[in-house]
Amino acid sequence: MTNSYDFIIIGAGHNGLVAAAYRAKRGKKVLVLERRAVVGGTVVTELFGDGFTVDSVQTGGYLRPHIIKDLKLGLDTSGTSTRSTRPPFISLQPDGNHLILNAEAIKCFSEKDAARWGDFVRFMDKAAYILDVAYETVMPRLPKDFSLREGYGLLELGLELRLAGRRDMVNFIRALPMTAQELLEEYFESEPLKAALAALAIHGHTLGPMEAGTGYTLIHNWLNRGGLAHVNVGRAGEITKALANAVKSFGGEIRTGAEVERIQVDTYTCKGVVLKSGEEISADTVISAVDPKRTLLNLVGAPNLPPEFVWKVQSIKMRGSVAKIHLLTDGSHGIPEGTLVVAPSIKYLEKAYDAAKYGEISEKPYLEITTSGNVVSIHFQFAPYHLKHGTWNLKHETLKDLAINTLAAYFPNLQSRITNYHIITPLDLEQTYGLTEGDLNHGQLMLDQFLFMRPIPGWSNHRTPIDNLYLCGSGVHGGGGVSGAAGRNVVKVLK
Repeated sequence: MTNSYDFIIIGAGHNGLVAAAYRAKRGKKVLVLERRAVVGGTVVTELFGDGFTVDSVQTGGYLRPHIIKDLKLGLDTSGTSTRSTRPPFISLQPDGNHLILNAEAIKCFSEKDAARWGDFVRFMDKAAYILDVAYETVMPRLPKDFSLREGYGLLELGLELRLAGRRDMVNFIRALPMTAQELLEEYFESEPLKAALAALAIHGHTLGPMEAGTGYTLIHNWLNRGGLAHVNVGRAGEITKALANAVKSFGGEIRTGAEVERIQVDTYTCKGVVLKSGEEISADTVISAVDPKRTLLNLVGAPNLPPEFVWKVQSIKMRGSVAKIHLLTDGSHGIPEGTLVVAPSIKYLEKAYDAAKYGEISEKPYLEITTSGNVVSIHFQFAPYHLKHGTWNLKHETLKDLAINTLAAYFPNLQSRITNYHIITPLDLEQTYGLTEGDLNHGQLMLDQFLFMRPIPGWSNHRTPIDNLYLCGSGVHGGGGVSGAAGRNVVKVLK
């Protein structure tokens, strides 16, 4: 091996770039390897035709403010600091009386719910804050190897819970295992309002709002968005561009079109990587931002890992069921700015999920719609990676037709305004973006796969059985969505 680095980071997604930037800032010799021709992973803005630029997978988003400050990224966070400047969150209604989620508009549906809205937002903000503190805490390897250093992190988390106040602490802990339906029924009576909020709970997850643990996913998504509506729509690529520039400014190196074929292991010690081209690169430490299954089973290989550990990794639930349909229009699509959802009732959302349980594409799907100029982007649930009938190579048009036909009830002129389109299926998410089973979160965010059980019990502190090999992608604690927390946390372990 002629090339040698202090750190190799596999994958130039936002978490990998965050970890790389922090290491490079400390003066380490850092190399980031990305299999695609562009950096960003799922946080990327791509061109799919003349005038057809979209956030292909993740819609907008923002990093945690302290990461932006630490790395001097220069990203604008003003739009995340106050809800008065944010685009609206709108639930489309069959009768055309669409629900905008704010206290004044909710009065039209229920004055009682409008009066409770402030209490609900206050609780969600507090719960999101507590969850953020938990995500910033490196989880110990319970029940193994509990150290004083890791115990100190839990002590800080416990203190934050205590400072939150007895009532909020109890309500937060109680909300995590609840169904979204149960949680929302404690606050509201209006079905359109409950359904709109329940849609946020299942967004990106293969769960229905009547499933246990969707109270947690509701808080998780509220945290990552800073509320309800997406921010920085059409500008996701700016996040990873700023991170890539930071890596380079600190002296790090980024290579695109450099696919890692194998992580080199010698007697449970990581020595470096081998690229698909055959090039060997050595490193003192390798950090993988790729999902845990792909990293450990494909790049490391089961023969290099303990059998019980392999079995646990094989058991990680992926279950991707998200598709994206991007439409280029002539500009007169008639869809207002903001984040719009097709979620007329909780039963509607649960039935949409039911289809995925049986390997079917939802014929009445949950949709989330955003716009950026002439482009309309549709987040489609549920479209399971594992289809009972047919293959994803033959289902592109089915997705597009279902999405457009569903929206036709609200925007009848949309179809006639489409000039181009691009479809991303769960299979595309796997083959193009490297997401095993098309899972956006590198593993489902479920009660048995969060906190000290993520990615698997006993290995929640970014380490692996291979010395000098660490994980930092969305599949580890703190990951899921756009935040950078997982990439920041692995640096704490390395200190």
